[in-house]
Amino acid sequence: MLTPDMKRIVQQQPLGYVATVSADGSPNLSPKGTFFVVDDTTVAFAEVRSPVTIRNLKANPRVEVNFIDVFVRKGYRLAGTAKIVERGEANFDDLLKRSGTSLAPRVKAIVVISVAKALPLISP
Repeated sequence: MLTPDMKRIVQQQPLGYVATVSADGSPNLSPKGTFFVVDDTTVAFAEVRSPVTIRNLKANPRVEVNFIDVFVRKGYRLAGTAKIVERGEANFDDLLKRSGTSLAPRVKAIVVISVAKALPLISP
């Protein structure tokens, strides 16, 4: 469950660092600046230009995202399972509207992450 502070950080610092696993088992880390809170257990980001992240998630939907409030050097790491909702699919338009992104015409998909684990993250 996302706490009010977790939701605040995602809303105020929508840049999340998304970790996926490539087909060869190597890690892939990619920043995404279009994150938004969907509900108490779900976050999502608008996919504009992320072919490697999308390819990795299609093969293995497990994902971790880190959010950091750089001013206080604290944040959260959220782990879960991603579902890719592509343009034209049911729910895409609603999610795109909720994203509030100014990049709407360029969004190819919305990646919806069901959060299974959420932990605090502190940068010394």
